[in-house]
Amino acid sequence: MRPMRLDMAGFTVFRDETTVDFTDADFFALVGPTGSGKSTVLDAICFALYGTVPRWGGARGLGNALAPSSTEARVRLVFESGGARYVATRVVRRDSRGNAKTANAGLQLMPDGFDVTKLDTGLSPEDLGEVVAGTPAEMETAVLEAVGLPYEQFTSCVVLPQGQFADFLHARPATRQQILVNLLGLGVYEQVQQRATARAGQAEARLETVDQLLAGLADADDATLAQVTDHVGRMRELAEAVAAAVPELDAARATVREAGSALAALDAELTVLGEVRAPDGVAEVARAVDAARSEADAAAGAVSLAEEREEKLRGELAAAGDESALRMLLRAYADRDRLAAEAEQVRAVVRTAGAEHEAAAGALAEARAATDRAEAELAAAFQAHEDAKAADQAAALRAHLSDGDSCPVCEQTVARVPAMPAGSAVAQAVAAGKAARAASEAAKRLLAERDSAARDLERVLLRARAEQDGLRTRLTEVDERLAGAATAEALRATVAEHARLRQALDEAAAGVRAGRDTARRARGTLDAAQERLRSAWRRFDGVRDGVARFGPPAADRDDVAAAWTTLSEWADEQVRQRRTQRAGSAQSVAAAEAVATEVAARIAGIFTAAGMPASDDPVRAATVAVERAEADLRRLTERRTQAEELRAQRAEHERQAQVARALAGHLRANNFERWLLAEALDLLVDGASGILRELSGGQYDLVHDKGEFFVVDHYDAGLRRGVRTLSGGETFQASLALALALSEQLAGMSTTAASLESIVLDEGFGTLDAATLDTVAATLENLAARGDRMVGVVTHVPALAERIPVRFEVRKDARSARIERTGR
Repeated sequence: MRPMRLDMAGFTVFRDETTVDFTDADFFALVGPTGSGKSTVLDAICFALYGTVPRWGGARGLGNALAPSSTEARVRLVFESGGARYVATRVVRRDSRGNAKTANAGLQLMPDGFDVTKLDTGLSPEDLGEVVAGTPAEMETAVLEAVGLPYEQFTSCVVLPQGQFADFLHARPATRQQILVNLLGLGVYEQVQQRATARAGQAEARLETVDQLLAGLADADDATLAQVTDHVGRMRELAEAVAAAVPELDAARATVREAGSALAALDAELTVLGEVRAPDGVAEVARAVDAARSEADAAAGAVSLAEEREEKLRGELAAAGDESALRMLLRAYADRDRLAAEAEQVRAVVRTAGAEHEAAAGALAEARAATDRAEAELAAAFQAHEDAKAADQAAALRAHLSDGDSCPVCEQTVARVPAMPAGSAVAQAVAAGKAARAASEAAKRLLAERDSAARDLERVLLRARAEQDGLRTRLTEVDERLAGAATAEALRATVAEHARLRQALDEAAAGVRAGRDTARRARGTLDAAQERLRSAWRRFDGVRDGVARFGPPAADRDDVAAAWTTLSEWADEQVRQRRTQRAGSAQSVAAAEAVATEVAARIAGIFTAAGMPASDDPVRAATVAVERAEADLRRLTERRTQAEELRAQRAEHERQAQVARALAGHLRANNFERWLLAEALDLLVDGASGILRELSGGQYDLVHDKGEFFVVDHYDAGLRRGVRTLSGGETFQASLALALALSEQLAGMSTTAASLESIVLDEGFGTLDAATLDTVAATLENLAARGDRMVGVVTHVPALAERIPVRFEVRKDARSARIERTGR
């Protein structure tokens, strides 16, 4: 795996959008002050691929991905692996409860020749190529296939974070062995062993299935074949014998049918001829028609006489005049008498209303005069009250004056002050005023009452006069209508004559209706009698048509009874002749049935001899027996052929199972894989030992024994001791040697996508002395100079950073960290 470009936004210390372009950075350093965010760049690479970071402590530390107060963190990594270019994207968001969750994760295979410089610094969705994974769950498998390493091994061999630089050195043999298996693709041999075992199981299962099928075909032997073949021959002989006998049986049955048909025809003719009988009462039908016709003619004559009388009365009634006009004149006489009486009553009402109105007008005038007097008395009382108040006020002033004082009203000298009055006249004036006001109000009320009564009587008088005028007008109109009319007595006599004529006309009309009902009943009786006669003829015609094929005699159409008698006598003669013929036909039928029974018994014997039940359709039964026998023969032949094919398949399945079991047995002990691992570990230790010897100034060599790492200390007489006894600086040198050896030696041996195309170190350069640091720098320079590996370091040691051609300087302010590329 080789990183090409890294985009970050809202990720830990990188709040703002930040891009790191590794396109041509074969040998680079991430430099900057402690805490500026150098290691965060490696965290972003791990997070984009695996969704976690070593120093976060697992997936629960997902909230560490978000910058302070940020609600979203986005990381996108473009990388190459195994010659293909991918882009991995992850987005983390914080929900309303403050929980951080992965909102989006995906891996895309970019098209060949895609220029990463075309990407902007943001993380907007783009069509970057084929989608390999679209969810966090799919990312795990997709990244493993693309990179070739799981998360734990990636952080031990490619990106070596702080605190885990020595993991591969100190790993357990089984863990270290699994890393090498992944790097070298040796897991393929275990897969081959598993597939061989599976194929052996499949072949054995198919072998068991074939054995079961063969067990079901055990009866398909030569004896069964001979038995079935013999049965086919016997069924064919049966079919031939039946085919020869059936035409004879068909001929006999045809003779039976013909004789039976002739006998049935005679029986049918006898039945038809025997039913020719004259119906009861046929002679009385014609006599009933004559009687009904006479009665209908008499009823029709009576109706004609009644209709003539009705028409005569109707003419007399029309000549008597219009009865409605007469009655209208009579009503006019009655109206004149009634209106005259009403007019007299109204004149009396007018006279009474006029007198009452004149009396009310006089009373109203008297009330109006009384009201005027009461108003005058009220005004006088008011003036007396005012005078009394003035006198009291003057008396009040006089009480303070003495003879010779100046009057306060007229400003003249008072020679003598009058004596004070004995009492006040105001009280008397008030009492008189109240009495006058009460009298005035009473007078006004009386005036209003008499005025209302006078107005009501005036309205009554006016209505009475109007009604009187109306009655006069109506009397005039009635008189005009009666001008020139007959007297009331003459009109009443004419109306009475109209009533008599109308009654006579009603009686005549009733007689007409009764006569018509009688005539209608007579016609109904005649129609019924005629219908019975027609029915008798229709029945005769139907019976005669039924025997018309036998040639009946001609019928007398004037007398139905005679026609029936002639036809019945002829039918009796025909019955006697056919009864004589029937005896011979019955004998012919019995003889034909005997022949058919003998042939049928012979065919039944053929089936019995063949061991089969008799059938109503012997030809079909024989044909079915032959077809079944031949089908049994075909099925037996097919089963024998199937058995031969199954035996051949069994031999092939047995051979495949033996080969697969042998291959699985050879690979089960993992001897080949262990040999390859031992060879790989020897190469790894040899390469690491040479690098360690150079880094340690010739003091240490690296060896292994049974999967464990040891160092040989040449400064201590070649003492061999475990790597866990090394100091911190010595451990760093040994770990770096292993990491460089992994990158350099085993990458060429890998057969999978887990090619170690890059190595990034984030550990302990500050613990090295100047000489060792110079050696480490030279080793890294040599590794990078080969051009097939990307080498990166994270350091804040200036002496090391200055020797690296590409530097990414990381700076941090109060808001966000930033990265600037310097160097070549």
